[in-house]
Amino acid sequence: MAFIDVLKAKAKANKKTIVLPETEDRRTYEAAAKILAEGFANIILVGTEEAVKKGSEGLDITGAVVVDPATSDKTAAYIDKLVELRQKKGMTPEKAKEILLNQYLYYGVMMVKMGDADGMVSGACHSTADTLRPCLQILKTKPGTKLVSSFFLMIVPDCEYGEEGKFVFADCGLVQDPTSEELAAIAASSAKSFELLVGAEPRVAMLSHSTMGSAKHALVDKVAEATRIAKEENPGLKLDGEMQLDASIVPSVGKSKAPNSDVAGKANVLIFPNLDAGNIGYKLVQRLAKAEAYGPMTQGIAKPVNDLSRGCSADDIVGVVAITAVQCQADDK
Repeated sequence: MAFIDVLKAKAKANKKTIVLPETEDRRTYEAAAKILAEGFANIILVGTEEAVKKGSEGLDITGAVVVDPATSDKTAAYIDKLVELRQKKGMTPEKAKEILLNQYLYYGVMMVKMGDADGMVSGACHSTADTLRPCLQILKTKPGTKLVSSFFLMIVPDCEYGEEGKFVFADCGLVQDPTSEELAAIAASSAKSFELLVGAEPRVAMLSHSTMGSAKHALVDKVAEATRIAKEENPGLKLDGEMQLDASIVPSVGKSKAPNSDVAGKANVLIFPNLDAGNIGYKLVQRLAKAEAYGPMTQGIAKPVNDLSRGCSADDIVGVVAITAVQCQADDK
């Protein structure tokens, strides 16, 4: 069974409601039809009945709930809540109404905030900034979380490394140039995401062009300090660094370059030193190793909301909805 099918089965065991606000995009409907046919999540589409009917022509989305902000009896309460949350930033009832009637991403986030949906997936035709802005304004960060970051769940075929080819890569989509403190926070969040989705013990490598002091540079110092902070703040976590990529995942290289490390050669969570490295890294693995790359998934937001690549396929949306649904289940605990 493919790994994404394992996640779908997990999602199906405790179905959650996911809102898809991008009803201007055909891929949203194609994904909704597949999700409903497989039955692993309930789907809400935000838009007018007419637009949804036209956009989904030829597809069976019978089980989806269509919510039109202009006619929904929930909209007035959403307007009031948005004003309450953003009043200090100058939000008025008139502005809130205009936003919620015209920006469906904001409406979807309000549905999650008010408990009418468990999570949201967006980004097929919106930038990461557009997707995350309403989340940070309305949902804010999860209690105890210092930073909102992102990760990719990477499934590499015929791979002996990581957790039988399963990895979390972070941050590949959001935090551009993290400080040592931010890298440590990304590492802690990513370990939790790996454990939730893969169900195995995370082994976290803090990546660099240096392994255990083999090179001297301010960039190396940043990762070494991040490692120190992360170990101090998460004493029970298997985490080590700084280390080069080969030392982190290849047992023979790890044994040679970092013989005293319990992570070297066995890492399944890879923390990149900045967004350049992370974004390039995941795309190389995706394209050259033909890996499945699910993300950028967000971590640290109070409720699960996940971003999509604008180049995503309908199947990519299906996969991200399955992951989001599993993240929603964790919120029940």
